[in-house]
Amino acid sequence: MSAPAPSPLAIADAEPLPRQEEVLSETALAFLAELHRRFTPRRDELLARRAERRAEIARTSTLDFLPGTAAIRADDSWKVAPAPPALEDRRVEITGPTDRKMTINALNSGARVWLADFEDASAPTWENVVTGQLNLIDAYTRSIDFTDERTGKTYALRPDEELATVVMRPRGWHLDERHLTDAEGTPVPGALVDFGLYFFHNAQRLLDLGKGPYFYLPKTESHLEARLWNDVFVFAQDHLGIPQGTVRATVLIETITAAYEMEEILYELRDHASGLNAGRWDYLFSIVKNFRDGGPKFVLPDRNAVTMTAPFMRAYTELLVRTCHKRGAHAIGGMAAFIPSRRDEEVNKVAFEKVKADKDREANDGFDGSWVAHPDLVPIAMESFDRVLGDRPNQKDRLREDVDVKAEDLIAIDSLDARPTYAGLVNAVQVGIRYIEAWLRGLGAVAIFNLMEDAATAEISRSQIWQWINAGVVLDNGERVTAELARKVAAEELANIRAETGEEAFAAGNWQQAHDLLLKVALDEDYADFLTLPAYEQLKG
Repeated sequence: MSAPAPSPLAIADAEPLPRQEEVLSETALAFLAELHRRFTPRRDELLARRAERRAEIARTSTLDFLPGTAAIRADDSWKVAPAPPALEDRRVEITGPTDRKMTINALNSGARVWLADFEDASAPTWENVVTGQLNLIDAYTRSIDFTDERTGKTYALRPDEELATVVMRPRGWHLDERHLTDAEGTPVPGALVDFGLYFFHNAQRLLDLGKGPYFYLPKTESHLEARLWNDVFVFAQDHLGIPQGTVRATVLIETITAAYEMEEILYELRDHASGLNAGRWDYLFSIVKNFRDGGPKFVLPDRNAVTMTAPFMRAYTELLVRTCHKRGAHAIGGMAAFIPSRRDEEVNKVAFEKVKADKDREANDGFDGSWVAHPDLVPIAMESFDRVLGDRPNQKDRLREDVDVKAEDLIAIDSLDARPTYAGLVNAVQVGIRYIEAWLRGLGAVAIFNLMEDAATAEISRSQIWQWINAGVVLDNGERVTAELARKVAAEELANIRAETGEEAFAAGNWQQAHDLLLKVALDEDYADFLTLPAYEQLKG
């Protein structure tokens, strides 16, 4: 007996957008409905499993490699599928949201890859969700241009052979898309919306261009979640008549639980896997979230003190490179988030030196590429990788068999010789309020204090405030971190912002709302799994 026809999806509580029918066609919505019918129940089960695993960590305060999958790790015979030509050389990747100007600038940036972001660098307003898809379609049909109303400057695409390859990042499994619901009023997972619309409209078009539908998979917490993605890919390719193995996925290892399942994640996706990526802020956020009640040895110092050279971070990155190269996958390094200043060359000089040192370290450690947030950083990162790679597209032949990471090394937080400071608390509050305010205006990538920040920054900021309060941390100035101290610092920051912006701009913004939301997720006894869940309830559009 054939499966029942998928329930039609309804567009709920959304103002019509120009050209939205090009994205939300009847056939595209039918495809999303079928993805939703087949895969949302499994998504729901896996989210419940996350909660069970978190409860186990709270009970044991430890993690280990999975005994049940030891045979996969011990089997040296399997590899991931060979990289397609368009993903063979990934030495520099630029990240950013899919607004029209960024789409053109990222494709023109000189980077080999653009991470076109529907996740942490994009606030999921309906306009951002739909027009982001339109911008990518327009880019592939070369019908995209942009004129800045303020400056009059126009932007257009360079020739095809000079453009970056797009790797699109959908939302994580935990986020729903409230504007698309089934007949029962159940929202479709944002991950399936972003993936489904992009794949439906562009898979064949990309094949015709000599590329393919490539994806970054965020916030994965287990190999079972990777298995779900793999099943989505298999179904989608069959359903639309796209050859199996056309999809390629790079998984962000940005949760502490996924760090213990890297090989299993690659194994589940092996016909579609392209690599793994090592980030920083979401990874640290995940450590705090999972070990938040594990006592003093799991308390992180100021986020800016936790560099990739911290012993437990080094264990994570070295294990990632070894794992990827053992299995024939690309290892992609972390973000250089610096935003060059047009006014302060000394700031630029110091920052560029730090970026260069960071990218030199990654290239020397065996990474095959790395991320930057701004086009001006592309040449710096390119030089670091060019010097190590030369004419080779990657260094996957460098197996790093010298690396031997034990389970306890990944959570040896107290191996870092740094302590929380009052300045770190102030910075967490400043960045948290400023980022959330912009997010509530529909901006997901925000320049704050010369750094490009996204949702992961806000997550680690509010998580550290929560952890320091609940662990009774005493700062370098002798003050204990309490809810009262956090409120005091937040009130001072709100007053500073009011003075900095002026009354009119302050009133026009979402500053009080952002202040209140930060304090809610930082001070509530019940720790919210993701800041973006309560924030989404307040997001207009």
